Amino acid sequence: MMRRLPMAVLLLALPGMAAAQGRTAFHAGPVFTDFAPIATIRSDVTVPAGTRFKVAFDVSDAAAPGDLSRAIETAARFINQHVDAGVLLSAISVAVVVHGAAPDDLLQSAAYADRHAGKANGSANAIAQMIGKGVVFHLCGQSAASRGITDNELLPGVKMSISAMSSHALLQRSGYTLNPF
Repeated sequence: MMRRLPMAVLLLALPGMAAAQGRTAFHAGPVFTDFAPIATIRSDVTVPAGTRFKVAFDVSDAAAPGDLSRAIETAARFINQHVDAGVLLSAISVAVVVHGAAPDDLLQSAAYADRHAGKANGSANAIAQMIGKGVVFHLCGQSAASRGITDNELLPGVKMSISAMSSHALLQRSGYTLNPF
């Protein structure tokens, strides 16, 4: 005998089922293959040939200890999406400005583990790969000072700035736009 589920139960289950189906559209990107998955999109908004992207991402929320920062991954996803759509990697410049609660995500292993009960920095590998592809990471010196972070604790390639505000101002002067996500 077949039992019928109440309509309320079915309505509650639909969003989860739709989300699970939607995730199957995502795949590894062409630049960062082990993080920052993307969906290939047939877009009605075309990127004109010769477009050069110069985009700054503002990161102030820390990742959960041991996890990859979703905000840092968003910057990598931006690169993957656009290269997947035909934009040359050489035409994409990305800067990530880190401040607030997020500076620990830029720490080397020992410094991170000391601050997070021995856990590994889940963002370190992604940051190294991103720096290897030309992404610039600026750490707000004011946030670093407030958290007791020194230059020698930073991942290789991370640049200390006077502040996040100064980094954003200088990046804007250099033609970077601020990504609102």
